[in-house]
Amino acid sequence: MPLTPCQACEIPAIADLVNSAYRDRSGQGWTSEADYLEGARTSAADLTRDLAAQPNARLLAFRDEGEAEILGCVWLEPAGEGTWYLGMLTIRPDLQDRRLGRSLLDAAEAAAAELGARRIRMTVVNVRDSLIAWYQRRGYRPTGEVLPFPYEGEPFGRPKRDDLAFVVLEKPL
Repeated sequence: MPLTPCQACEIPAIADLVNSAYRDRSGQGWTSEADYLEGARTSAADLTRDLAAQPNARLLAFRDEGEAEILGCVWLEPAGEGTWYLGMLTIRPDLQDRRLGRSLLDAAEAAAAELGARRIRMTVVNVRDSLIAWYQRRGYRPTGEVLPFPYEGEPFGRPKRDDLAFVVLEKPL
């Protein structure tokens, strides 16, 4: 399944997709953060602003070949010296049992490599043990770096607990 750059008209649908996956309470998806974060994960305005602020970043859509429906998305952004940041890896919650996340991650790594990446870097909320383990099974390793969670301004939603932080993971390509 190919990745394609998101068009401006698709940004509201991407924001809805991300929010449905990250704040899912239906029990369909396993990647929800709803137990410790509430509210929107992002918005169309946030994504538009972030893309304008990072002109070399890529917001990529993942869909069945030849189909218009967006099944997933990913954010790629240069992070310096052959390293690219991968974020917001998202698959529709009702499709998360089809192993599409693996395909999306592989496609995102390939896209980053085509852009010159030799390493992928990401951050994962520290309490997401099963997601961290999932990334580790795909070759990502903790760097030992832990970044503070941005409680001020609530850019990722409203925290329900005060012990959140970001674990940094990296993988050489």
